[in-house]
Amino acid sequence: MIACRYCKAPLTVSFADLGATPLANSYLDPTDAAKATERSFPLHVMVCSACRLVQTTETVPADAIFDHDYAYLSSYSTSWVAHAKRYADAMTARFGLTPASLVAEIASNDGYLLQHFVAKEIPVLGVEPAGHAAQLAEERGVPTRVAFFNEATAREVTANGPQADLIAANNVLAHVPDIRDFAAGFPVFLAPEGVLTFEFPHLLNLIRDAQFDTIYHEHYSYLSLLFVERLLNDAGLRVFDVEELPTHGGSLRVFACHEGAAHAEGPGLAKVRAGEAAAALDTDAAYAAFGARVSDICAGFRAFLDQAEAEGKSVAAYGAAAKGN
Repeated sequence: MIACRYCKAPLTVSFADLGATPLANSYLDPTDAAKATERSFPLHVMVCSACRLVQTTETVPADAIFDHDYAYLSSYSTSWVAHAKRYADAMTARFGLTPASLVAEIASNDGYLLQHFVAKEIPVLGVEPAGHAAQLAEERGVPTRVAFFNEATAREVTANGPQADLIAANNVLAHVPDIRDFAAGFPVFLAPEGVLTFEFPHLLNLIRDAQFDTIYHEHYSYLSLLFVERLLNDAGLRVFDVEELPTHGGSLRVFACHEGAAHAEGPGLAKVRAGEAAAALDTDAAYAAFGARVSDICAGFRAFLDQAEAEGKSVAAYGAAAKGN
């Protein structure tokens, strides 16, 4: 029996089974010998009926994915860099950040986001496991610690420096195999009245729009507000607002603080809670039918390819996203 990676309850409800596939972003030399060494891993996603974490059943070791030569750099996308600048401007204004503040980012990549706070003369610190990306961030003037973030890392960082007034964790929560230990680091690193923001693709959009091509091994988890609130509450943190974003097929930006902090609840929180409740994300039924939809879409696409071939037509395809490939 497979156990939930968060609450250890047995997993019994399948969400989507995409078979065995190679790792994205793990490129091969164009030789037969290199191709023969490529490894594939099961890509099966299930939902925990107890805590509602949607998760892969196969835990590919994180250091096999996010090594020193990890290929993805956030600054490749000019639109994502612009998104980061808008975030920096909005958070500075909303929370009154100054040169006396400290802004941190977890999984800070090549400094794409923190560079905008540096430009405002606000002190920053990145935590990034990929050494190549961290080196590029340092060259941008973004101090970066090369490490996977967890409670132990947070204690090491705060032993030698201040707590952070703002912590960003964009599109990283899904990438963490031990999500409980990861979350436990934030109350250690966050200042008493500090703000923590997470961005992640919203599970509700994945289900509604059949975005199964966003499932890949780097995403150990597929996240709802329902689960993220539980995760943060268990860590002693409180969600106080949510923004809905168009990025990555529809994402959430969740704002959290210490349980006893003074931040007032914003209207976005009730809106997203209501949307998830209307979709019955607290029931097995909301997830159990998704696999059949995926199978139907794949069968329809194969039928299209067969028909095109029978008619002597050519089909051209171009995949840019790591997940879609």
